[in-house]
Amino acid sequence: MWPWALFALAPLPLFAQGTAAVTNPVVSNPSNIERGHQFFANNCGICHGFNAQGGDKGPNLNNGQFRHGSGDADLFNTITRGIPGTVMPASALPAEQVWAMITFLRSKVVAARAQIGGNAQAGEKTFWSSDKCAHCHMVNGRGGLLGPDLSRIGAMRTVEYLTGKIRNPNRELTTGLHEPNGDYVVPIANATVTVVTNSGQRITGVPRNEDTFSVQMLGTDNEIHLFLKKEVKDVLHEQKSLMPAYSQQMLSDSELKDLLAYLATLH
Repeated sequence: MWPWALFALAPLPLFAQGTAAVTNPVVSNPSNIERGHQFFANNCGICHGFNAQGGDKGPNLNNGQFRHGSGDADLFNTITRGIPGTVMPASALPAEQVWAMITFLRSKVVAARAQIGGNAQAGEKTFWSSDKCAHCHMVNGRGGLLGPDLSRIGAMRTVEYLTGKIRNPNRELTTGLHEPNGDYVVPIANATVTVVTNSGQRITGVPRNEDTFSVQMLGTDNEIHLFLKKEVKDVLHEQKSLMPAYSQQMLSDSELKDLLAYLATLH
């Protein structure tokens, strides 16, 4: 029997938060890190990104900042018990696989923010200019509602991830959030929905709630719209982001570096 099989046979424990005495029994070596990476990619990558760099629904886990406790026991509890009131589900993975994923997460290192370069003040001006980010994104209660709130984006996402999303917003856009132990799918809030009314009017935005009979959406006008499906001609879903791809013609490399410097200050 493999040594880690013993963990899989035992019931998953619940550790008191901040239990310092509990340490990861999986040794940190290249083999275990790679195994942990595979377990993480298969079970957590859809939300957190396959390299734990952050995804459409889960935060970046590369910087060692964990909101629900950073000790080994805390991470074990978060993965196995989930976080009530959020889309983070409980997991029935064998304990050894959970410990291996924690080993992988510990191995991740994000480059120092000081290496970004750029002018944060200039980036702030770019962000708040009328034709850029603030129309759709909010920071500390100011800005639009159409895109994700960026108030803590500097702590939640890596520079690499943000660069990719600005240049290509459809990068790593997931098709649905499946619970690891079930078939339920949570709609992607940042996908695109278009409602075609009986008069031919098209209202585009992001879905908020939808069932068999109705659809609620946040339109590009930053207003909530509610439609009964029997009263509209069509409801069209597209797995793409409403955010435009900012090419170098729209946002130069220098401007992008400044913008990233500003976003890195948001914690």
